[in-house]
Amino acid sequence: MFRHLVIGLGNPGDKYSKTRHNVGFMVADLLGQRLELSWRNHCKAQVGESRRAGGLVVAKPQTFMNLSGQSVASLLSWYKLTPKDLLLVYDDMDLPAGAVRVRMAGGSAGHNGVSSVIELLGTEDFPRIRIGVGRPNRGAEVGHVLGGIGGDEGKLIATAVESSADAVLFWAEQGIQLTMNRFNLKEPKAPPAPPADKSPQG
Repeated sequence: MFRHLVIGLGNPGDKYSKTRHNVGFMVADLLGQRLELSWRNHCKAQVGESRRAGGLVVAKPQTFMNLSGQSVASLLSWYKLTPKDLLLVYDDMDLPAGAVRVRMAGGSAGHNGVSSVIELLGTEDFPRIRIGVGRPNRGAEVGHVLGGIGGDEGKLIATAVESSADAVLFWAEQGIQLTMNRFNLKEPKAPPAPPADKSPQG
């Protein structure tokens, strides 16, 4: 019996592993290390199960970002959980690099992975952790989220990934309201967003 499902959003494959769009996967991988998870392929995702907090499932959809909802809906059904048992972790351009925001519910704000989850679940009413990656100049968004992370920005986001993993484990034990109270702290001072990587992304 599992009580909690944590989904880190991202794109599968080495090509995307160190990009801003994959910070959700980074949190899931860190949780995998901390909880000593064994990953398996299930419901179009890499899935690890832990007995912590009454049963915690961590998953990384392998459908590519825009179809993330397929995996999320299948996993909720398989584990007989509701959207309120879900915690979605993903990148957010509306937050400065390194900021962490925990929310009880909300829209997608144009994030295609979150839009897919909302569409397939038929609701916006599920908890989420948003990790800031900063916003580039208008029109450069795709190159930005699919671009690599480095320098001062990389340090800020690495700290945010650690904080987000802490927040996930706290949420599993204490619930969303206390997690919001504890982790929605003052935004870090972020460096200016770097120029978008204009190389082909595929």
